[in-house]
Amino acid sequence: MWEIDVTYREELQPQFDRLYEKHKELVNSRPLPYAALSKIRESLSLEWTYNSNSIEGNTLTLRETQMVLQEGITIKGKSLQEHFEAKNHEKAIDYLYNLVDDNYTLRGIDILTLHGLVLRNIEDEYAGRIRNAGVRISGANFVPPNAQKVSGMLDELVDFINNNPLGLNDIELATVFHHKLVWIHPFFDGNGRTVRLAMNLLLMRKGFPPAIILKNDRKKYYEALNQANNGKYQKLMLLMVQSLERTLNIYITSLPGSNYDYQEISKLVEEPGFPYGQEYISLLARQGKIDAYKEGRNWLTTADAVEKYIISRKRKR
Repeated sequence: MWEIDVTYREELQPQFDRLYEKHKELVNSRPLPYAALSKIRESLSLEWTYNSNSIEGNTLTLRETQMVLQEGITIKGKSLQEHFEAKNHEKAIDYLYNLVDDNYTLRGIDILTLHGLVLRNIEDEYAGRIRNAGVRISGANFVPPNAQKVSGMLDELVDFINNNPLGLNDIELATVFHHKLVWIHPFFDGNGRTVRLAMNLLLMRKGFPPAIILKNDRKKYYEALNQANNGKYQKLMLLMVQSLERTLNIYITSLPGSNYDYQEISKLVEEPGFPYGQEYISLLARQGKIDAYKEGRNWLTTADAVEKYIISRKRKR
């Protein structure tokens, strides 16, 4: 279960290095101004709730999710369950923030508690409880393990994460944990939301912001998980890198004196003398070869990021 093919490292090491440079910049800038930190955290919690629930089929829009959470408004035409899913996820995030610190060690009970919060008032019978029967996942290329094995496998996974015998970096470790917990599928329902919450415990304890997988990347996300089931982690690692880079960029661009200037690629390529066209820069962004992140369906990057890519290519020649 714990054999990990790390051939992705050769291609993704520059991306890992870039994220750790930003991580260092963020850590060295702490403590951040309280007002700015509070506003970013509120915004990211909203996005996190909206995107994670949307991936699982919740139909509340981002604005509707905001109205439910921040204004206490009931949305006409939306089910009571969808309202509970939004409120529950917000409470789970609050629990996570209160739990995590630099000395945090992953515990199985915390995963169960997160799941209990996710399913509260929706499926109370199963909330916070490991499944006791088999399940099948629509569209997946595997069958989750027998229910009798789940508890032991969950304990093994927690031990693997805390001991990190393969010496994985923080991003790799969170990604492998994400995949393995999805594969174990310890609950009847609510696995995806719980996994994406618990994964961020591992990142946030190391000073990273949460990685938010976007609704628009849902198809790519499921394809990456299916590839990981076959031992190929390249796509899932890349998706994690891109999700984490987006939130890192949100933080570092808010720092006092920040000179990062992210622009939509379509606008950036219109500048006089820009060396590449939109299609090529977009490809580099999707492949993670330049510092870029996604907002909705649009990729953003900087002229400096493209310049660094050009320099790196010249060096390789």
